[in-house]
Amino acid sequence: MVKRYLECGKIVSTHGVRGEIRVEAWCDGPEELCALPFVYLNGGETPLKILGGRVHKGMALLFLEGVATLDSANRLRGKILWLDREDVPLPKGKYFLQDLMGLRVLNADTKEEYGLLSDVFETGANDVYEITGPDGGKRLIPAIPQVIAETDVAGGIILIRPLKGLFDDAD
Repeated sequence: MVKRYLECGKIVSTHGVRGEIRVEAWCDGPEELCALPFVYLNGGETPLKILGGRVHKGMALLFLEGVATLDSANRLRGKILWLDREDVPLPKGKYFLQDLMGLRVLNADTKEEYGLLSDVFETGANDVYEITGPDGGKRLIPAIPQVIAETDVAGGIILIRPLKGLFDDAD
């Protein structure tokens, strides 16, 4: 099931005395968080309009509507922020990592099941997918076009063509 609201960060502290909050961004980066029109509390139930945002020392600093004092900002400390997926248009072929977790990974040609996608590592050159097999063993595959044949989030599967040596039974 595709969730409308996705976790995007955590309020870790305040900044200054005017109600600005410091947010550890869990999305592509603090810049992405600052560009959102809204963030949400309580799993998406409580919208908070972003009046201004900037990046400082790797953190997003946000001014939120209704949060104008140090005390009101302090009450938000430790809260998880959510984003509405409709506020973040993704280019074709890009996915939210949270949507990929738990997808079944199958061989594109034989339909052999390798396991479930259990983690994604961002390495810089390309992402690396961790697949947890039925026996609990973990395998790593590069998320590159030569390996990833198709990603079907709605269907719950990722079809892959393993490169030689990725799996014991690979050609």
